[in-house]
Amino acid sequence: MKKQLNPTLVYVLSIIGLLCCCFGGLGIFLSAPAYFVANGKIKDAQLNPNDYEGNTKKMETAKLIALIVSIICILNLIYTIYSISTVGWDEMTEQFRQAMEEAQSAQ
Repeated sequence: MKKQLNPTLVYVLSIIGLLCCCFGGLGIFLSAPAYFVANGKIKDAQLNPNDYEGNTKKMETAKLIALIVSIICILNLIYTIYSISTVGWDEMTEQFRQAMEEAQSAQ
């Protein structure tokens, strides 16, 4: 029985990682494993082509998407660290509090 190259897990982790990227780049914890899973599956399929069924193009596309999402998350994480180190955590929380008060008063 041959194994299928199913990129669904990689796509799901990448998409959730992209959504979590808004939270200070924390999506890297989902998109990086997705990249490594896809990379491992592609290597296994290339080393043992008789054990796998189907084309590796879909898994390569999923790997590319996971890589792009990982890069976006890394850039967002670097920006978040830079913002915290230059402005300071107290100032950022104060700005967030003021924005929340403005949003609540606008309702």
